[in-house]
Amino acid sequence: MKLTFYGAARAVTGSCHCITCNGRKILIDCGLQQGKDEWDNSNSELEFVPSLIDDVIVTHAHIDHTGRLPLLVKQGFRGRIFCTRVTGELLDIMLRDSAHIQESDANWKNQKGRRSGAAPVEPLYTLQDVMETLELIVPCEYGREVRIDDQIHARFTDAGHLLGSAAIELWLTENGSSRKIVFTGDLGNTDQPIIRDPQPIYDADYLVTESTYGNREHEDREDYTARLAQIIDDTLGNGGNVVIPSFAVGRTQELLYKIREMKEQNMVKSVPHFEVVVDSPLANEATRIYSGDLRGYLDEEALATIRERDLFTFPGLRLIPGVEESRALNTDPTPRVIISAAGMCDAGRVRHHLKHNLWRRECAVVFVGYQAEGTLGRSLLDGVKRVKLFGEEIEVNANIYVLHGLSSHADRSHLLAWAQNFDPAPRHTFVVHGQDEVTEEYAQLLTDHHIPAHAPLPGEVYDLLENRVVEAGTARVRPTAAAKAKPVQPASPAYRRLEQMAKELLLAVEHNRGGSNKDLGKFADQIKSLIDKWDR
Repeated sequence: MKLTFYGAARAVTGSCHCITCNGRKILIDCGLQQGKDEWDNSNSELEFVPSLIDDVIVTHAHIDHTGRLPLLVKQGFRGRIFCTRVTGELLDIMLRDSAHIQESDANWKNQKGRRSGAAPVEPLYTLQDVMETLELIVPCEYGREVRIDDQIHARFTDAGHLLGSAAIELWLTENGSSRKIVFTGDLGNTDQPIIRDPQPIYDADYLVTESTYGNREHEDREDYTARLAQIIDDTLGNGGNVVIPSFAVGRTQELLYKIREMKEQNMVKSVPHFEVVVDSPLANEATRIYSGDLRGYLDEEALATIRERDLFTFPGLRLIPGVEESRALNTDPTPRVIISAAGMCDAGRVRHHLKHNLWRRECAVVFVGYQAEGTLGRSLLDGVKRVKLFGEEIEVNANIYVLHGLSSHADRSHLLAWAQNFDPAPRHTFVVHGQDEVTEEYAQLLTDHHIPAHAPLPGEVYDLLENRVVEAGTARVRPTAAAKAKPVQPASPAYRRLEQMAKELLLAVEHNRGGSNKDLGKFADQIKSLIDKWDR
């Protein structure tokens, strides 16, 4: 019974962990690495053989937790993908959108490459891979036991991070011994609009916890609606646009919910009937899902609201469907609020709106979500004076704001409080999904509060029956410029399978610890015979 850490170990994105029980392999999430976490080929090279994975359990729909599922299928996975019903609905639109980005990026690179004679590149995956992935989804509901097999059972508990997000409770039995392990996925902040607070879990042998804000507290909460209304009032009154880079799923819907309240209370005086445009096809599709059957997913305030009115519709709201309408926004002088993806400004239509508004002193850019290191959004927050967009240098003159009231992640205090619900404390806690130094700091904080913890390195393998590390992980070291310049032959599926078999061999060696000298000698001779045959 083993736990292996593949992604989001000492990193914020790319979540991917593997449970091995009775020979069955189950992934918890399979996400894209983004921003600072994304290295050359880091997304295309899976650390395991997809065809040997039996099932996947998904905590929530964000791409850093799900964005490599189609790659998994493309490379041979044919098992089941368990997730909550609403997560499945969101994956339908988010993975399609991701495939579109992958295909568009590959087309752009190939157009550029043809002029320089570069070899053609393939997209990470295609829409067809996504369609095959969606067919494998098994929708589940909160609180109901899910039978993986006779010895493995799961349950989804509301994590309060995104509509449909869940912490995973997993019960494992092997050779008569049982363990329970809990994966937080991403834990949400408290008192967020629309969705419920994270629900507590009280018992587990092991805990795998996120730590995005594990070393800091959120700033004191201001009146979010009033603050945003003031920024909109001042900016529109000066004739500028308010550009809000926003994650298409979750954050955009929360913004619309708040702006509806703002309009109903007439909080913007300079242009009381101001226009709000949502320029993101993905956000528009997500808003449709957020307006659907959400029984069992909404908080009490949202449930009370939908009995009287739509959660997100208000006068002056316009959803932008196509590229031409999007472009027209930047030639129309009418001041407005533009909500556009992506939330960290590294892709999507928002980059066009930044190009046309960042240089204007009368405009404002409002950040309403986490900005990872290495992203354009983080650079703007850090005060960069010039940025390059679409090959053009743009001076940053617009007012840059950040609002903390809608953070979708629990901060240090809330993470600790949630972990302290376990009574007794888990035998061990693994801290993941945070920057390198943050994971270590939060692991130490947990240990100081009598919750034994550490931050695993990528590749670490932990024995859940014996409560010990059986294979140490390896710190990721960025390749040197010389190493990057040297062409690397990409690993074929057959080679990746060979690597996986080598890891299985090491496990088989470990399982034979304590065997008779005769059997161990025979085993060693067989391995040596293989080495002699294949060492070229």
